[in-house]
Amino acid sequence: MIKAAILTLSDKGSKGLRVDESGKIIKEVLEDAGIMVQFYEIIPDEKEILKDKLISLSGKVDLILTNGGTGLSPRDITPDVTREVIDREIPGIAEAMRLEGLKKTPRAMLSRAVAGTRGDCLIVNLPGSPKAVREGLDVILDVIPHAIEKIKGSEEDCAR
Repeated sequence: MIKAAILTLSDKGSKGLRVDESGKIIKEVLEDAGIMVQFYEIIPDEKEILKDKLISLSGKVDLILTNGGTGLSPRDITPDVTREVIDREIPGIAEAMRLEGLKKTPRAMLSRAVAGTRGDCLIVNLPGSPKAVREGLDVILDVIPHAIEKIKGSEEDCAR
């Protein structure tokens, strides 16, 4: 069973001033797919807090999904911090989400989301809006189990 963590980045949400609809959607979608959510937290858009969480959680779970902080505002630091902690980037995951998003809105091209590995953990940045989170998960959910198998060293052929 895949073990996951969800980190919502939201200054207002971390102070209880905003309900985290996106994090709830991620949890629901993962659990419906048979992925066990072991950790869920709303944290402020602070570099050191996110960095510490990504580092500590990557040793405990197979998958970390962040949401929020992927845009262009000065407080949007999620992709920058993620790049600092990952060992290898997996650009196709974020590219696929942006490509699908562009079918619905040209603003999808403004996403700076990244995905990559830290050790044997997959880290993926999702957008902050509930609609975009659901759409992004629809794109990547089917490949997550295979990606994690490969990250953990599976030598099974990828060909179908």
